[in-house]
Amino acid sequence: MSISTATAAQLDQLIAALRDGERGWARESLAARRTLLLQMHANVAAQAEDWVRVAGEIKQLPPGSPLRGEEWISGPWAVLGYAEALADSLARMAEGRDLLAGYPVGTAPGDRIAIDVLPHNMFDRLLLSGFRAEVWMEPGVTEQETRQQAGLGLRTPEQTAGVAVVMGAGNITSIAPLDVLYQLYAHNQVVLLKLNPITDPLLPVLQTVFAPFIDRGYLRIVTGDAKIGDHLVTHPSVDAVHITGSEATHDAIVWGTGATGAAAKAAGTPRLTKPITSELGGVSPTIVVPGRWSAADIRFQAEHIATQRLHNSGFNCIAAQVVIVSKDWAQKQEFYTALRAAFAAAPARPAWYPGCELRVAGARQAHPGFDGVGGTAERTVLWNLDLGDDAESAFGTEYFGPVLGVAELPGTGLEFVNAAVDVANERLHGTLGANLIVDPRTRRHLGAHLRESIARLRYGTIGVNAWTGVGYLTARATWGAFPGHPLDDIQSGRGVVHNSLLLHRPERTVVYGPFRPAPRSIMTGQFSLTPKPPWFVTNRTAATTGRRLTAFAARPRWTALPAIFTSALRG
Repeated sequence: MSISTATAAQLDQLIAALRDGERGWARESLAARRTLLLQMHANVAAQAEDWVRVAGEIKQLPPGSPLRGEEWISGPWAVLGYAEALADSLARMAEGRDLLAGYPVGTAPGDRIAIDVLPHNMFDRLLLSGFRAEVWMEPGVTEQETRQQAGLGLRTPEQTAGVAVVMGAGNITSIAPLDVLYQLYAHNQVVLLKLNPITDPLLPVLQTVFAPFIDRGYLRIVTGDAKIGDHLVTHPSVDAVHITGSEATHDAIVWGTGATGAAAKAAGTPRLTKPITSELGGVSPTIVVPGRWSAADIRFQAEHIATQRLHNSGFNCIAAQVVIVSKDWAQKQEFYTALRAAFAAAPARPAWYPGCELRVAGARQAHPGFDGVGGTAERTVLWNLDLGDDAESAFGTEYFGPVLGVAELPGTGLEFVNAAVDVANERLHGTLGANLIVDPRTRRHLGAHLRESIARLRYGTIGVNAWTGVGYLTARATWGAFPGHPLDDIQSGRGVVHNSLLLHRPERTVVYGPFRPAPRSIMTGQFSLTPKPPWFVTNRTAATTGRRLTAFAARPRWTALPAIFTSALRG
């Protein structure tokens, strides 16, 4: 791929300017870097309304739609929370304090330590009541080593690591800003951000948000097509690349395209030899552990799974694609009826991401008995998938759209859980995230065995009664594939992002949520004040709640809480 001489010269000048800016970044103290971050935080707050307006236009959501709550929460709210958490880490490092002071450190199966990262403060306990998250380190990593190595590139801020190109995502608007911050602070690199063409309309917002870094020469943002991106990632003065996208895009960058790329991959001779980190999605499972559920439980968890697939029209790398259910569950048919109803009743919305129609058509062609459940022309359920069929495309192809598959395994209790873990590990392509849904009675019965099963799941984020998307939104958690993928079998990618505690050698994040929303959670003995979460696609006040949560993240204060709770309870 080639671009014009004039365009190449302009890009070369931007990279040269960043090379100059790197020297300035090396001179910035930790305190000064924190100041820049806080200035950016203020800019996000000021631009939040425009940010959500533009994102809503990109996704073809009417101004009054509750679905715009997704854009508040996965846009400015996510960035505000991360900037605050990272600023706290910088303050601790600048003062020479232990980054993990105040974070409970425990153990996890398999010679692992686990760090509690949510809730972090009283506001977390109130706004995310019943949710918690922990980061598990790789087996054998000690607590002492974790404390000593926390901080990554900021342990030696004067030793910068060159210029990184970030290839921005097109689906969730906080991804590119969060990736930029992680390259700047964790990897100690100045950044050239190449926006995905879908998000080009956000350029003015992001330029204003990142003005403190742009003005000092630490960041440049460009738009353009794949030829522009190729010129940037292969540029000799670019030292590292980070990409959020598809496995196919990753392989095109690393190995090349067509027959040439296939030959290079087969020979193990990548065209891109500089370091590349990536987050690439995959086929995410939701394991439904059988138990005795009330009718209300079945309806709520059906909406939960519908959200896991239909949030953002299904255009999420972490969208659940295969639901694994016990063949022997007495309530199986009741659950299937509720799941179909929830899928069909979720608000209609456009299939706005390019290529959706072709991907859905391919899924339907491969499954002539597909169930078109309404809501949109593309919304599809694939029932009775055969886990013994090695040719089943739903287990190896990320549909990236509103297509949900359902498969069954025999057994109940621990027998079923172990079988489902094996299937998730061995049959499904990708390791970004896995979900488990288990009622409190069954969870108590499983006891420590459940945690051991979680340890066997090879996924970068695992949600227990919480969609793994909550892990993405948790600022102090890690986000990325399970470690260990080689370049020629990249699946969900390599490396992590977010990780505001700047942990060295994390393995996964585990998120826990309440099985029932308030008030049923309280009436059944669970301490959770959380009603239907605002990220549920069926939440009627999601936009209002998202706006109020964003305003709170911009300026936390007790007086703002009643309005947030009132909106949340009406959802």
